[in-house]
Amino acid sequence: MKAITFNLLAWVMLPIMDGFAKYLSADLPVLQITWARYFFTVVFVFPIMFLFFRKNLVWSDKPKLQITRGIILLTANICFFYAISIISLAKALTLAFVAPLIVTAFSPIFLGERVGVRRWSAVIIGFIGSLVVIRPGFVEINLASIAALGTGVMYGFYLIITRKLSTSDNPLLTLLLTGVVGAIIISFVMPFVWVKPNFNQWSIMAAIGIFACLGHFFLILSLKYADASKLAPLSYFEIITNIIIGYYFFIDFPDNWTFLGLFIIVLSGIYISKRENLIKK
Repeated sequence: MKAITFNLLAWVMLPIMDGFAKYLSADLPVLQITWARYFFTVVFVFPIMFLFFRKNLVWSDKPKLQITRGIILLTANICFFYAISIISLAKALTLAFVAPLIVTAFSPIFLGERVGVRRWSAVIIGFIGSLVVIRPGFVEINLASIAALGTGVMYGFYLIITRKLSTSDNPLLTLLLTGVVGAIIISFVMPFVWVKPNFNQWSIMAAIGIFACLGHFFLILSLKYADASKLAPLSYFEIITNIIIGYYFFIDFPDNWTFLGLFIIVLSGIYISKRENLIKK
């Protein structure tokens, strides 16, 4: 029960972060919002680790992989924050839900895992679900939709690297290093795009970091009590929080095609998760 509670709390916290990012995107550059997400995450995570988890503050066994992971997640965040600045939270998240399909498709190459016909079929069906949302040829494809889909692709590779690191590095150390890598890289761009925030915008930028930190912290806690494969289907709870925030604050509600595409992608993702559990048993 603890694992489920912590996992669901994570999927409440992270959409709140997305909502703040979408709100700020009307006045601040996407890169500056992304910088805030990383900078304030490091500001909050480092003191917690120093005070309570000091023994985990050791150098990584796989520094190159940690840096690669940080760069990939940074790219995914930039793509997603750009996407939600243009399209609805629900549509962007639905397209980003292709991440588990990417993990399944590329795990034979990078993780040496065997993927059977059934799981390959689920990947293909899930991709069809993303096409239903975008509807190429029927609706003009914009850069925001492609960015949202790119988020899912990047996040899929991020999850693959996370699996590799889980056998060597502490999760809290990985969380901190990912934040540090992202903060350092994107800080080099800030002098070229910086827009001076007012006090309210500074507060929301800090809140983005806080909710990112809390969301990932609850995810880590949930993984202490249950396997990732068992908790994977719960990630789709994020869409509920996302739809509520999008409708209540931005008057955005998914159309029927988005719901249909979401249904297809979620079903394929849940099937893949069930198959992974069955194979492990």
